[in-house]
Amino acid sequence: MSKIIVIGAGGQLGQCLKVVAHKRGISSISFLMEQEANILNPSLLNALFESEKADYVINCAAYTAVDKAEDEQELAKAVNETGAFNLANACKTHGSVLIHVSTDFVFEGNDVKLLTEEDVAKPINVYGQTKLDGELAIAECLTNYFIIRTSWLYSEYANNFVKTMLKLGVERDELNVIADQVGTPTYAIDLANVIFDIINSGSENYGLYHYSNEGVTSWFDFAKAIFDISKTKLKLNPIPGSAYPTKAKRPLFSVMDKNKIKSTFNLTIPYWRHSLEVCIKQIEIISQINKK
Repeated sequence: MSKIIVIGAGGQLGQCLKVVAHKRGISSISFLMEQEANILNPSLLNALFESEKADYVINCAAYTAVDKAEDEQELAKAVNETGAFNLANACKTHGSVLIHVSTDFVFEGNDVKLLTEEDVAKPINVYGQTKLDGELAIAECLTNYFIIRTSWLYSEYANNFVKTMLKLGVERDELNVIADQVGTPTYAIDLANVIFDIINSGSENYGLYHYSNEGVTSWFDFAKAIFDISKTKLKLNPIPGSAYPTKAKRPLFSVMDKNKIKSTFNLTIPYWRHSLEVCIKQIEIISQINKK
């Protein structure tokens, strides 16, 4: 069995990987928090890799505060680019395969077309630029890597759009949500399963891949589905992004083509609304347990 380490295990995807690993009976795996595996400390990483002797390293550590990144450019660059390079270098030294998670925000998003791995990346915000620079740093340093770009990640864990909407649905009678930004939600549990599928395949088809759930939606329709599934009653209003200005620009259309990852690893990807139903059911179960 392959030895796996997860970097940044305290975040949303890290928690989902832990849940999925338990369900799948994966025992040869270490979940490391930031203080245990600081990607900005090469000597610490080297010592860690020396002791762990991992076959695969899953990097969930990232700076993901899209708007704050506009003011904290150096920190975002350090984590998303320098940290990614440090991990790639450690993987190269110790013969580990790196699985690194990136984002649809590397794209400008002005063209209404499915975005492939071959399309030119042109970020329009600091976060997207630092994530793209991290991808490039890995590719320049390492051969044995899988970079997986994903989008609109959510789950029953950590902070995300679904949990925020459910909270606001309880607190408010009316809500405005942006309707002219289009993409695809991704259930982090689904992404975690795909990551383990890639590892189990033993594939050496290294490189860049796109993964999200199937389908296309706007933030407004995503919110509407959340409230419909959870049977939350409130007035939901569609608004243009211009009515809700943010410090960082967002891509208007960032729907990714998943044919490469589906054909390479023989995947069937769930439709986004079906996965949303699963997630909301899990959130409701966790809520009931916490009330006891």
